[in-house]
Amino acid sequence: MEEKISLQELFKIMKKRLVLIISTFVLAVMITGVVSYFFLTPIYEASTQILINQKEIEQNQFNTLDIETNLQLINTYYVIIKSPVILSKVVDNLDLSTTPELLNKKIKVSSEQNSQVINVTVQDPDMNKAVDIANMTAEVFQEEIRTLMNVDNVNILSPAINTKNINPVFPKPILNMAIAAIIGLMLGVGITFLIEYLDTTVKTEQDVDELLELPILGLISPIPQKESKITREPKITKESKITEEPKITEESKITEEPKITKESKITEEPKITKEPRISKEPRVTKESKIIEERRSRRKPRR
Repeated sequence: MEEKISLQELFKIMKKRLVLIISTFVLAVMITGVVSYFFLTPIYEASTQILINQKEIEQNQFNTLDIETNLQLINTYYVIIKSPVILSKVVDNLDLSTTPELLNKKIKVSSEQNSQVINVTVQDPDMNKAVDIANMTAEVFQEEIRTLMNVDNVNILSPAINTKNINPVFPKPILNMAIAAIIGLMLGVGITFLIEYLDTTVKTEQDVDELLELPILGLISPIPQKESKITREPKITKESKITEEPKITEESKITEEPKITKESKITEEPKITKEPRISKEPRVTKESKIIEERRSRRKPRR
């Protein structure tokens, strides 16, 4: 059975996992920013320009054939500039702690289309060293090309200059964070849909219809949380605690333990008082003896 998901359902799924998407987005931007600013080594760039021209002729004019020849020689000059013959002398002149092979990776040679100007670009963590390498490479190339190709058509057009407050060419934190934001957003959305796809629990009547392909006969309405808590767990409420445990209150203590009060002691122990002792154990007084004697005397006379 084919599953059809509308655009509204997609937005509902993303809204349900909105915290996950935002967390992935923020986490990707933060990690990229910290790595770009604190862990990556900044790389500076310096460049110099070399002009390739033709030797002066008698009329001091250039023809089109000479210009085409110079343009074809530029590709050859690319190889010569980055060759060990040039770079080894650059290393020796600057007393660099590197090899021509490693220096070759730092140098980039390029030119504009149909242009006789060659750009020599050097990248290095130290800006001063990058400027020195670029200028020295141009100077050594200008000197060596005379003996290598027996030509004198190379001039330094613009030497490299060390400017203050120059920004490194690598890394670019803002660009990296922008890319990380897009990737983090896509990753959060992807994880959201993956979780939704792997979630096979039945939650609605539509899920039952899709899984069993049977008609729905009835629904059980959900029980509110407040009512269910009162019916299922009445002992948790305050009223139930009062009814089930009345001995905790002060009134219950007074009713259940009356012997503690003074009145209860008087009522429950009457033997302590003087009156009941007189009634139960009466003492023989003089008057009672006289009355008994008189009664005894009267009886024989009759």
